[in-house]
Order: sequence, then C-alpha cells, then structure tokens
Amino acid sequence: MLPTPALRRRLAAFLYEGVLLFGVLFAVGLVYSIASNQRHALQGRQGMMAVTFLALAVYFLWFWTHGGQTLAMKTWHVRVQAAQGGGLSLRQALVRYMLAWLWFLPAWGVCWLTGWHEFKLVAGATGVWMVMYLLFTRITPGQQFVHDVIAGTRVVDTRST
Repeated sequence: MLPTPALRRRLAAFLYEGVLLFGVLFAVGLVYSIASNQRHALQGRQGMMAVTFLALAVYFLWFWTHGGQTLAMKTWHVRVQAAQGGGLSLRQALVRYMLAWLWFLPAWGVCWLTGWHEFKLVAGATGVWMVMYLLFTRITPGQQFVHDVIAGTRVVDTRST
C-alpha cells in the first residue's frame, strides 16, 4: 500500500490546483458570457454558477477516472485512488467531487443562516472552517480528508512507485 503524502504536499497541490483552475474557469466564464449575451456580472448569475459547477465536475471526474491525477497532482506527486487500491470508478469520483465541497459549504451555510454577507466575514468563516477541516486529518484513518474517507478513496504518494 502506498503511503499518504504529507499534509503540506497535499495542500501545495490544492493551492496549485486553484491557480490552474483560475484559467479553466476564466475560459468557461468567457464562453458562457458570450453564449448568453451577458452584459452585467449579476445577469445570469445562477446560470454561471451552474456552468462553473459542471465544468469543475467534468474537469475533476475526467482526471480522477483517467489516471487519478490532475496536472497539479502530477506536479506534487500525489494521486487519488480507491481505498483498497486501483483506479476510481466514475461513481467514486462523483461522490468524492460532491463531498469535496465540504471544504467550503459548511462555512458558507453558517454565513447564509446568520446573514453574514460581508466579504471579511465570509472569508474569515471559510478560513476558520478550512483549518478545522484540516485538523480532522489527525483523527481520520490514514490521515485522509473526511471526504476521502466517506467516498472510499485515498490520496497517495506516487514518489515511492
């Protein structure tokens, strides 16, 4: 069984993924804006959010089911695989994608329920929740993220293969 990479490497891959996804989502947003004749950022906002969500799903599902690595994961030598080893099925990848939103949704839900709409409050709540989510790796099996444990997947270090 391959070892779990250090949390620092998984977070580095996470941050690098964000940089790469900026370009992907910029292109998706441009195509959506042109196709829907969007003239203002709030016009068609729900449609843009849906298209963005679907674009992210396609991006991750494709890479996770075709080798288990995105470009960022390849760069940082980490791969996602089924907990018992082997590649991910489409179902496992979809479950993992949906559950990975646990990084953000609980904090955003609290902000929505409490009426916090200022950027500093939402960003602060999100940051606090993300730190708590990271700390959960100290108690989960194999120090995996909660979404990986629930989805039956694990992130492994590919440098030892």
